[in-house]
Amino acid sequence: MQMSLHSIDITIIVVYILGVAGFGAYFYRRANSIEGFALGSRSLPGWALGLSILGTYLSSISFLANAGKTYADDWNPFVFSLTLPVAAVIASLVFIPFYRNGSYRTAYQHLEARFGYWARGYASACLILLQISRIAVVLYLVVLAMDQLLGWQSDDNSQQVYLMVGLGVLTILYTVVGGMEAVVWTDVVQTIVLTFGALFCVGLLWVNLPVPINEALTIATEAGKTSLGSFEWNGWQWLAEKGFWLVFLFGIIENLRNFGADQNYVQRILAAKTDRDAQVSLWMGALVYIPLSALFFLLGTMLWVFYTQQPLPADFPATADQVFPYFIVNELPTGVTGLVIAAVLAAGMSTLDSSINASANVWVTDFYCRFKGEVSEAAQLTQIRIVTVVIGVLGIGFGLLMIGGSKSTLDVWWQISAALGGGMLGVFLLAVFMPFVTARGSMVGVASGIAVVFWGSFGDFPFNGLAVAPMATGTILFVAALASVLLPKPAA
Repeated sequence: MQMSLHSIDITIIVVYILGVAGFGAYFYRRANSIEGFALGSRSLPGWALGLSILGTYLSSISFLANAGKTYADDWNPFVFSLTLPVAAVIASLVFIPFYRNGSYRTAYQHLEARFGYWARGYASACLILLQISRIAVVLYLVVLAMDQLLGWQSDDNSQQVYLMVGLGVLTILYTVVGGMEAVVWTDVVQTIVLTFGALFCVGLLWVNLPVPINEALTIATEAGKTSLGSFEWNGWQWLAEKGFWLVFLFGIIENLRNFGADQNYVQRILAAKTDRDAQVSLWMGALVYIPLSALFFLLGTMLWVFYTQQPLPADFPATADQVFPYFIVNELPTGVTGLVIAAVLAAGMSTLDSSINASANVWVTDFYCRFKGEVSEAAQLTQIRIVTVVIGVLGIGFGLLMIGGSKSTLDVWWQISAALGGGMLGVFLLAVFMPFVTARGSMVGVASGIAVVFWGSFGDFPFNGLAVAPMATGTILFVAALASVLLPKPAA
């Protein structure tokens, strides 16, 4: 399926991507201190941080893959979005005051005082490795998205390599120059453009559906396309099937990890001008994501009605993931097609810049300054810029290794990510909510949780993969509490 773009669309894509990179570089003068580079001098408005959080949640993969999921299946993944208010309430009451009253620069500094440096070092190392893998995966999936959009066919994969390197280098450049403010304000632009693109696509589909909208919804509902999944419990069987309750539990755990233990999100809480701005940013990101994700899922449902209620074109794609890209290239007017594709690429950049900036901040704060002792402002700023480049390049390098590989390569990366992140939320919850847990008990608990993650990722796991994170977190809390009571405390 080879697709071609009008020269106007190509021009829009190039100008938009370069414009985003140039806009990010504009914030160079505001990133001339370590606080400015890492946290935007703690002066950013809540609405902008909220859109930035939204941009971190969204990605080019959300834009394309969510529509593909609902085209092929139903609205079951939307249940994940419905858990955001639950996590936001806990974050508002606990996480925001905890971090902002502690003068922290990363999410992991408090772990050392609670359990010793092992906990801080463990969580920080996991975060950095997770973000490097995330950079690689996002770049790889952006390449796959462009394959779907443009039908690239190249024996040597040269087009994919050029796109990955170019997109990665541009993101590194404006991130290393503009720091946190560049990340936030470029996220604002990209989120707005991506939302506009989704709204335009839904509107165009609405007008051009082959049947009236009420009939279209009836057809989709009767076909099970709007289902949120099974509500049955069936003993332990609900953990084996991807129904409503398993996705809901998984969403609560993942969103608590995002707001409480992921530097990408905690960094935005810390960068807010006031406590109220921090609250606004969190609730804006959480609440706006619900209708926005619904918009992406609605796209998939409307695409299903659009193409199944009329004869299919001769070149119609064979897989569900390719249907929305096919629609973008063949149905959108010239100019809008280029803007939507540019938004897909820019959404990938907004995910990358967050990962790069957060990882560099964690390295400098939790490793470099921790072991160097007194470090000058200039030395910290130099170090964080060097590490920004290094982390970005590592992400690009691992992403290049994925090109041309099998799907199993991507699966392995996600398994590694699950293994690295499996204990992060658990150790954080122990530190904040369970004051009686000892350092020794926390180590035993985290070790047991990691064992559960490896069992779920690589062993003969009898449940659905979404059950791994909740089971690992629960295991950490239970075993740590039990070990703290049973194991003797070390002599003073």
